[in-house]
Amino acid sequence: MVGAHAAYALVLTRSASEVVLVDVNAAVAQAHAEDILHATPFSAPTRIYAGDYPAIAGADVVLLCCGVGQKSGENRMQLLTRNATIFTGVIRQVLVHAPQAVLVVASNPVDVMTELVRRMAALPDGRVLGSGTMLDSARFRTLIGEHVGVSPLSVHGYVLGEHGDSEVLAWSSVAIGGIPLEEYARQSGRPITDAIRTNIDAGVRKAAYRIIAGKGHTAQGIGAALARIVRVIRDDEDAVLALSGPSIIDGLPVTLAMPRVLGRAGIGQALVPPLAPDETSALLRSATVLREAVASVTL
Repeated sequence: MVGAHAAYALVLTRSASEVVLVDVNAAVAQAHAEDILHATPFSAPTRIYAGDYPAIAGADVVLLCCGVGQKSGENRMQLLTRNATIFTGVIRQVLVHAPQAVLVVASNPVDVMTELVRRMAALPDGRVLGSGTMLDSARFRTLIGEHVGVSPLSVHGYVLGEHGDSEVLAWSSVAIGGIPLEEYARQSGRPITDAIRTNIDAGVRKAAYRIIAGKGHTAQGIGAALARIVRVIRDDEDAVLALSGPSIIDGLPVTLAMPRVLGRAGIGQALVPPLAPDETSALLRSATVLREAVASVTL
């Protein structure tokens, strides 16, 4: 469902000229491709079709949305062993048919899966990235914008670390139109109280659980995020996005989500926004969770 919604978003946002869907269930891929094709008269004449791995030859970007989905009540780390096994065969085929592509991991647990793909693919660091906390950051910005009465497009802030339970909402670096959040909230008469922070934190941190409980999966939000990633790579935007990639936290290497510059060649180094002491401590804890998860997997 994530791959299908990403393809749909790619078409609606005119982010790609050609999209091919590859799935172990060829009939499902064909059905999604045909359905999305019928949307092209309302968006752009994107070529979209289903195929097997040879059809991705020449691709600039490969979105890795494969694997099993998160079940209701299941956390992302519990998906690890099942999805790591699936990825081993997929990456082998991708490297044969699209060795020049930037690889974008969307499957959960996305930070750990990004690290595993980096090891499997042995590509330059910038060429393998994960969708990270782009969606979490979008949720964060949306809820802040709703509270202070401003478009989320004018809210600048990040969720850092794991795309999961240990993620860190970096409140101290949030700004609206260049104005620090606390000051903007004061001027707008909508202060950020402890209760508001708690509600927004729960709204961000528990969003996937609520959505999965209601409809069985999350797909639209992450699909839009993946379309944005593709567009940034295609246009060599050098945009700053909260993406999973290699970082040094507390002197140790770890793959997690941090702000990074993304362009045609992939991602750059991790950037660290100003953090309060408790946020720094939380980021270290998140890094520890991810390091332990990666260490638990044998490829």
